[in-house]
Amino acid sequence: MSIKRRDFLLLLGGAASAIALNSLQSCVPNQPKTTVAPELKKFIFPPIKGPMPLATDGIPPAQQQEAYKTYEVVDDLVLPEGFTYQVIAAWGDKVGDSRFGYNNDYLSFVESGKDEGYLTVNFEYISEIPWIQTYQQVIGKSLPFEEAIAALKKAGKKGLNVFTLPDSNPIKAKIREICKEALTDLGMGVISLRRKADGSWERTFSKADRRITGISGLEDGRYLKATGPAVAIFNKKNGQGYIDQLGERIIGTFANCAGGTTPWGTVLSGEENFQDQVPEAVYADGTAAEPGTLNFKLDGLGNVFGLAGNKYGWIVEVDPANPDDYGTKHTWLGRYRHEAVGIRVEAGKPLAFYSGCDRMGGHIYKFVSSERVQQVTDKANSKLLTNGMLYAAKFNPDGTGKWLPLKADTAVAPDNPSDIVGNKILLPNGDKTKGKNQKPTYLQAEKDEQIVEYKKQFKTLGELYVGNDTEKQGAILIDAHYAANAAGATCTARPEDTEIAPDGSLYICFTAGMSDEEGGPDKRIFKGPAGETPYPYGWVMRLEEENNEPDALTFRWQMVATGGEPVAGGVGFANPDNILIDRSGNLWIVTDMSTGSQNKAVNSRVDGNGKPVPQSKLVGVFGNNSIWYMPATGENAGKAYLFGYGPMECETSGPFFTQDQRTLFLSVQHPGEMNGTRQNMATETRKFAMLTVDGKEFVQTRKVPVGSNWPGKGANEPPKPAVVAIRRTDFGAIA
Repeated sequence: MSIKRRDFLLLLGGAASAIALNSLQSCVPNQPKTTVAPELKKFIFPPIKGPMPLATDGIPPAQQQEAYKTYEVVDDLVLPEGFTYQVIAAWGDKVGDSRFGYNNDYLSFVESGKDEGYLTVNFEYISEIPWIQTYQQVIGKSLPFEEAIAALKKAGKKGLNVFTLPDSNPIKAKIREICKEALTDLGMGVISLRRKADGSWERTFSKADRRITGISGLEDGRYLKATGPAVAIFNKKNGQGYIDQLGERIIGTFANCAGGTTPWGTVLSGEENFQDQVPEAVYADGTAAEPGTLNFKLDGLGNVFGLAGNKYGWIVEVDPANPDDYGTKHTWLGRYRHEAVGIRVEAGKPLAFYSGCDRMGGHIYKFVSSERVQQVTDKANSKLLTNGMLYAAKFNPDGTGKWLPLKADTAVAPDNPSDIVGNKILLPNGDKTKGKNQKPTYLQAEKDEQIVEYKKQFKTLGELYVGNDTEKQGAILIDAHYAANAAGATCTARPEDTEIAPDGSLYICFTAGMSDEEGGPDKRIFKGPAGETPYPYGWVMRLEEENNEPDALTFRWQMVATGGEPVAGGVGFANPDNILIDRSGNLWIVTDMSTGSQNKAVNSRVDGNGKPVPQSKLVGVFGNNSIWYMPATGENAGKAYLFGYGPMECETSGPFFTQDQRTLFLSVQHPGEMNGTRQNMATETRKFAMLTVDGKEFVQTRKVPVGSNWPGKGANEPPKPAVVAIRRTDFGAIA
């Protein structure tokens, strides 16, 4: 349920200061004139009016039916009155000897002096429809899409194993060209910026500007490096599976989603959905599946290059100020679908690193360094990431929890499928005999009886993997998600961010409590305001380590916000993704509703049989992905206020403040993902069965653009992912 204001204050403690004051007016087109609620007259910005009635919108419940009966969605980044934004860089812009990539996500601004610094940007994936549709228009050259699509149609559902095609086959060269360009648009980038006197920003194109792409090292020698136990696996000459014979050298980084910034000025980037481009499954010795396990199908981009799947799914560390640094993958931090990096650094204590695995049933992890921090800002702290222990979180329903070490002597004790939404958990099968001709597989447990038998067969994690001590540890880290399943780590609800608060506590965004073929979350932990499961709207959790120590092995947890409609006990947003904590301790949250669910019509809340429509079918009422603010103190603490919403079919992500908090950098990812370029300013009118905050039903007529023209905004302009700088028009601090 949504947290009570008093509880929220107690959770955040005294980390926050007083909130600045401003009057409330909205800049959203066609907003009705309403009386401003007294509680909103003392606020840092005038909340905008979104498509759904909120308890924080300043509109009395009795007026909400009239105020919201019509709504027009705008294909733009909509912000409160008194705020503006500037596009810093967009897909295709020049960066070093390459270009600004696609689907920018996490942002980090490391300041090198007054009003200047390095903006590091993650590039996550390719949105096939707009990327193919606009590639020639934006990049200025053509690719053989038609030939590749024709070859795929001929190959059928399995796709093409291009890796095994002879070099003389003409389609191999064409697909290689497409994959090379697509992987060029993934990875990371560094651009140097300077703030001008008027508060705007300009690029300075320093020698540090560079791209680290999905194929760095393939032709240019700019390999990424690796540290930790998995290096022993990479250096194998023979094994059960595929070995690329490059040793610890790694070609590229891709699927770069969320990340974090260290106090010593480096950036940590998480490789998330790497399984879309290379095989995820590995053998008991940690070696990779054959490249043909995942064929080219306009994804599977690593197939043609023979990329080894066990080298992706890691955290990459980069020093943006060093033009020769192309990244290091620290394998002690684990291989899984990283969607977050929270790093806690205190002098005299071990370093603690937190991250989440963004999949249905993914886990929360913590790495604790073997050595202690000496000087917080010393770049030598990077060495602390090369030795320690990785733990996975076990949440108990009573609000307590513990950290389970992922090492060979940890007991095998999986959770029961009956406690998991979808009744499914995947486990390492311990098969030490499978080789290259047999695809690595996992045991799919759907009944509690299977867990009983599994624990009889395997007593420790070490029995599931092979090799010497170092190799076994490397294999466990490579197979971290499945090893954590076997150890009994709690299956969670798509953890998408981990952020350290000023008081040392950890905030975690869980995006959605649904299930799929991967599994689902623990229904005892992840439930809606009325105890309902599955629950699609997400949560924000606060985790506090025992005695507030970074290397503690036990903790307490509490949900501080539950997504969903206010009338049903939610705070007003759906699917929290990234979270940012300002210097006053207030939370800034961006959302990640799936593209297909945004503004999807909800004609009725009951089906043809008079039964309630599943909540997962109601996400369309929330409109576009958006930006929210939750105060930490005062009479408005614990409430969610709408700060902005993004262009059509996009995801807002990667918020990052400058040190003076006068600029908020933000990624606008995949505008036009489903419909591509908006043609001739096309719109559709859709109906939505809505509820006021006090439960009154009404029908909203919503005008929705089809596709996007952002950021250019002119008729028929191509949609392009881009990074923006948000600031106040009076140049004051945002928070």
